[in-house]
Amino acid sequence: RMMERLMIEIDPSLSIPEREIRFTFTTSGGPGGQNVNKVCTKATLLFDVENSPSLGEGRKRLLRDRLPGRINQQGVMRVSSQRFRTREANRRAAIERFSELLRGALEKRAPRKRTAAPAGSAERRISDKIRRGRLKLDRARPKAEDD
Repeated sequence: RMMERLMIEIDPSLSIPEREIRFTFTTSGGPGGQNVNKVCTKATLLFDVENSPSLGEGRKRLLRDRLPGRINQQGVMRVSSQRFRTREANRRAAIERFSELLRGALEKRAPRKRTAAPAGSAERRISDKIRRGRLKLDRARPKAEDD
């Protein structure tokens, strides 16, 4: 099989060559019958974000900011799959998840438009404060009357 055969398309402006990703295979939890403890079917995809020639500095920064739990101190991103019983199926699933994660992290996000709080919420807040204050007053010990 040719290693250069696959370009993982993230979006129309970005494709990552398969040679930039590595896989490790380990035994998997989950279904597998008698094979589950013998056959290494869990696929873990490793992608070196920091040293990837396919990504510019801006994209690397976005990935670091938006996927902090997936990228380790050395700048390597890891995605694993153990849903299926075969190496190849888990490998494909990991690649699919990898491209979804990158697509989501690299998409342009619309800036948040500031809006005023609705008048109703301010009114509710004030009436809740008044109600709460009355409740506390009712709980207070009655004052002793002077003779």
